[in-house]
Amino acid sequence: MTDQLSAEDWLDLGLKTLARSGYAALKAEPLAKAMGVSRGSFYWHFADIGTFHAAILAHWRDIAAEQIIADLESAGTSEDPLARLLTRILSGRLALERAVRSWATSDAAARAAVQAIDRRRLDYVETMLKRVGLEPEVAQARAQILYWTFLGVTFSDKPPESDMRQAVLDELMRLARG
Repeated sequence: MTDQLSAEDWLDLGLKTLARSGYAALKAEPLAKAMGVSRGSFYWHFADIGTFHAAILAHWRDIAAEQIIADLESAGTSEDPLARLLTRILSGRLALERAVRSWATSDAAARAAVQAIDRRRLDYVETMLKRVGLEPEVAQARAQILYWTFLGVTFSDKPPESDMRQAVLDELMRLARG
């Protein structure tokens, strides 16, 4: 089975484990046990746990920012990308986001990853707002407000119910576009 597992298999399991059990659970032995393989398989792909942690953070950035941005950019012009993004945020399961941010409170590399993804996301939302004609200063301020909304949703107990979600989405869109 060792030669059948890819580094991405380990990273995907790592992200699931991180979301479910926190960063302290990102250890070779329990992850290998969960995969039904020896630790040797883990070390075939990662030199040490630090290398794995760095790869986990890069993988998180890819799925939590780059893939979402690519998806929004590739959508048809009939769909409003900002509305799609906000709907995703208000509907999403954000346990992984909470877990990475928790990790960042005690780990410099995780903190740097969070800061980098925050900057990437903010810049992207600001760019979206400029595309619809907002002045740069206004786009920057509104992007920040929308991002703070995302962070608030991230740390909420649960996403809003569907009727409230639509009302919040409508108000956020009104605020964003002015």
